[in-house]
Amino acid sequence: GCDLLEPWCIHDNQQKKFISGYSGAHSACGIMDELQRLKDTVRIHIDSIQNELHTLSRDIWSHPELAGDETRAHDTLVRFFSQRGGAWTVEDHFKLPTAFRASWGPVGAEAGKPVLNVGFLCEYDALPDIGHACGHNLIAEVGAAAAVGLKAALEGQSELPVSVKITVLGTPAEEAIGGKIDLIQAGAFSDLDLVFMAHPAQQDASFLPTVTIEEVAVKYHGKASHASAYPWEGVNALDAAVLAYNNLSALRQQLKPEWKLHGIIKNGGVKPKIIPAYTELEFYLRTPLLRDLVDLKAKAEACFRAAALATGCQVEIIYPTHTYYNILPNATLANLYESNGKTLGIEFSEQPDVFSGSTDFGNVSFIVPGIHPFFSIGSAALNHTEEYTEAAGAERAQLFTLRTATALAMTAVDVVCCPDLLQQMREDFSRAKLKQEREVTPGQKALLRRMR
Repeated sequence: GCDLLEPWCIHDNQQKKFISGYSGAHSACGIMDELQRLKDTVRIHIDSIQNELHTLSRDIWSHPELAGDETRAHDTLVRFFSQRGGAWTVEDHFKLPTAFRASWGPVGAEAGKPVLNVGFLCEYDALPDIGHACGHNLIAEVGAAAAVGLKAALEGQSELPVSVKITVLGTPAEEAIGGKIDLIQAGAFSDLDLVFMAHPAQQDASFLPTVTIEEVAVKYHGKASHASAYPWEGVNALDAAVLAYNNLSALRQQLKPEWKLHGIIKNGGVKPKIIPAYTELEFYLRTPLLRDLVDLKAKAEACFRAAALATGCQVEIIYPTHTYYNILPNATLANLYESNGKTLGIEFSEQPDVFSGSTDFGNVSFIVPGIHPFFSIGSAALNHTEEYTEAAGAERAQLFTLRTATALAMTAVDVVCCPDLLQQMREDFSRAKLKQEREVTPGQKALLRRMR
């Protein structure tokens, strides 16, 4: 529990109320003005550079770039951190062509103290044709603002419980290939102790139950022939594609309500008079939990192979991108974020039981504790629409974006300043991960190893 002699185990009134109910060991935590002073510094600093942050976001929004091609956004963010008086160590093209890393510290404690590496993530890829219809320009702004806000609060501190390092990772290609997963595999997250990011939506929520997603490409190979003169000489790949599509449509009747599969026939042949020798489908498979995805994947593959068997075609089943995992919840971070957000005027909606969105942050949440809240940008427009593109670039979105960044940085202050909260966060992470692993059957574990 917290020792009354430990000056950094400190909370404001709302947090003390939360903590005393969350764990009896925290009822002894003292309320100290210093913690509020640090949080005020976060807010004041972010407010003081709001025009610069808006310019950063607007530049990314005005020049949308697709996944993996975010050259200008990468350069804009690298320049933002490089020009902050030399305080940040900035590495461009970090492990991926359009990823970057900016770091500051460690500071806050004498030599020999453990170093707590606090991570903030920036996304900045856009969607084809409709630009920043998912508001990734605002995600980049939140990550940058929260990081520099936390730095402003902590610089000059010399008696923190731990030394603190701040790391900002630019994580490209979320919309297409899962840049965070590539960065995980390259070791970019190996030294982080916790991570923060926030995603624009239609409501404010400290946690939404995102779903897993698997993209699958299915290719049928048949044999061309004249469709009128010699149809018996052909092997019709379009028949295989149509059968596969219908197989999956029939399968939906037996799926759990929260399981989703949807797709298209991308290539259906060349000319009506030629029996198609090649066709291709693209499908997405989504489930609330990773273990469910293993089962849905097996059922879908059976549908694809059955169509090949019925028509005499050869089939290729390809998984061209990474599997996106569901986000693991972290109760400590979520409650702290809500407490801080409410002091800034954020009104949190009731959490829905099911949310159909997917993100590669889910994979991050399986390897390091983190939080991925969603925030309103003052518009009723839906993500992935032209209306949301306009809303993400509007000045109205700035109030909502910057107070979200402030709440994230204030939450980081709480964790940095109280060892018990840090320990609770880590225990939440361990429990959530263990619960997921316990629910996976031995057969599913073998398939999961192949998926990873």
